Amino acid sequence: MSKFAYEHLSKENNLKILDVGSYDVNGTHRSIFFNNAKWLYYGLDVEAGPNVDIVSVDEYNFGLDDNSFDVTISGSTAEHVRDVFAWMKEIARVTKKGGLICIITPSRIDEHRFPLDCWRIMPDGMAYLFKTANLEAISIAIDYNTSFYFTVGVARK
Repeated sequence: MSKFAYEHLSKENNLKILDVGSYDVNGTHRSIFFNNAKWLYYGLDVEAGPNVDIVSVDEYNFGLDDNSFDVTISGSTAEHVRDVFAWMKEIARVTKKGGLICIITPSRIDEHRFPLDCWRIMPDGMAYLFKTANLEAISIAIDYNTSFYFTVGVARK
């Protein structure tokens, strides 16, 4: 997430950022990567807790207005969503036209239930996921720099 913020957002001002699946389950607040006085960061999850500013109606209805965020991010959440296609369409809906979306999800990792563990998404799957939500893929790759492998997808609405 820090690489995405640096490469795609570091020169931008006045951004409204939504972090989908922001509940901090292990002490790693992603909000630190978006700590910029000119940015507004909002954490969203299906239940209240650490790093959650907005509690969504459910995983497919965030209860937010259309086109309300310049940037929507989600790290290590997609694998826990049963209908990842409906979820991605909701992410696209709340992102402004021309806005950026960054999804990071494991492509190789052991089962980890919070409370479900449904998917491992490879680059071809991420490309199709973006396509079904009418998003333009900017970059999709596997990050091999950690003990687990993650697919990192960046798209534009």
